[in-house]
Amino acid sequence: MTHLFPTYDRFPIDLVSGTGVHLTDATGQTYLDMTSGIGVCSFGYAHPAITAAVSDQMTRLWHTSNLYASALQEHTADLLATPAQRVFFCNSGTEANEAALKLARKATGRTQVLAFNNGFHGRTFGAMSMTGNPSIREGFGPLVPDIQFADYNDPAAVTAITPALAAVILEVIQGEGGVYPADTTWLTAIAAACHQNGVLLIVDEVQTGIGRTGTRFGYQQYGLTPDIVTCAKALGNGLPIGAMIGSAALAPAFGPGVHGSTFGGNLLALAAASAVLTALTPDFLAQVQHKAIGVWQQLTTEIAPLPAVTGVSGRGLMIGIHLAPDRPVTTVIRQLQAAGVLTLAAKHNTLRLLPPLISTPAELNLGLTTIANVLKEEPHESL
Repeated sequence: MTHLFPTYDRFPIDLVSGTGVHLTDATGQTYLDMTSGIGVCSFGYAHPAITAAVSDQMTRLWHTSNLYASALQEHTADLLATPAQRVFFCNSGTEANEAALKLARKATGRTQVLAFNNGFHGRTFGAMSMTGNPSIREGFGPLVPDIQFADYNDPAAVTAITPALAAVILEVIQGEGGVYPADTTWLTAIAAACHQNGVLLIVDEVQTGIGRTGTRFGYQQYGLTPDIVTCAKALGNGLPIGAMIGSAALAPAFGPGVHGSTFGGNLLALAAASAVLTALTPDFLAQVQHKAIGVWQQLTTEIAPLPAVTGVSGRGLMIGIHLAPDRPVTTVIRQLQAAGVLTLAAKHNTLRLLPPLISTPAELNLGLTTIANVLKEEPHESL
C-alpha cells in the first residue's frame, strides 16, 4: 500500500547512497549511473567541494527570505551571468520557464509565443502550455492562450516569426523529445528573425546547461546571444534550484512585486550552486569535451551499427540511442539495470544517456560496452 499519488511509473529500485558515479540500492546492489538523476548530479554523488559548501552553510543559516539582501545570491549570480545579464533564482526548470514567459510578455507588451513540437519546458500551466507534447497537455485544457507551435529544424518556422510575437522559446537539443540537436543554419536563422522582428529569444538550457554539452551552455556552440536563458537541474547538483538569466535591458520589466518565490535563492541551494559553478572551470569543460570525443567514437563504431539501433544523436555527454521498434526502450532499461547500469528513456523509443560529467573515460567505456552487449542480445519479452 502507498500513500503517494501514482504520478510516476517507478522502477522497483530504492537508491540509498552514492559515491562518485556509483549508486547503491537498499539491497546492497551497486550501479554505474548514466543518468545523473535526469541530468542533475553532473558532479556525481558526495562531491567533496559541493558537500563541504552545503555542510558549512547548513551550520549557519538555511533560509531567511527575499525581503533581505543576500551576498550569496549576488555572488552566485556573478558566477552564473555576465555583467550584461540579470538573474532571477527559483526552484526548478519549470519555474524558470514560467518566469521567462512572464518576463517576455511583461517586457514586450505582447502575448503570443512560438514554441516547438516535441519540445519540453515543464508541467505547470505556463510551461506546459509551451510544451509540444500532446500527451503531457492532455486533460488540462484550456491552457494558456496565444502559444503556437512549429516543427523543430523546419525552415518554415522562420517565417512564423513576426512582430506579433513576444518570444520564441526552444531547446538547442530537444532532450525529452528524443535528444535531437538543432541544425546550426536553422537556429541561426531563427535567432536572426527574432532580432529583426523585435522578438525575444528564450533558450531553455535546463538539460543542456552547466557543462552537459562541453560548454557552460549549449547555445554557446551555436554563436547565439539569447535574450533570456533558463537553467536548473545540474545547477545545484541535486539541491533544488533554477535560474532565469535575462538581458539587463529587461530588468525594468521585472521590478519589485512583479514576480517572486518564497524559496527561490534558498541559501543551501545557493551554496551548492556556487560550488558547482566554481568547479565548472575552463579546464573541467575541456576535459568534458575530450571525454566526449572518445564516447562518440565508441558510439559510432560499436553501437550505431547494431541491428537494434536506428541512429545515435546528441552532443557532448548528452546522448540519444534510437532503438528499433522490436526493442522497447523500457525493456532495454530494465535489462541494463540487471546488468548494473542505470539509463533513461526519451520520446521516439530513445535510450537516453546523461552520465555525470566527472565520469572517467574507463567508466564511460564500461557503460557503453554494457549497453552494446545488451543490445546485441536477442529481443526479450517485456520485463
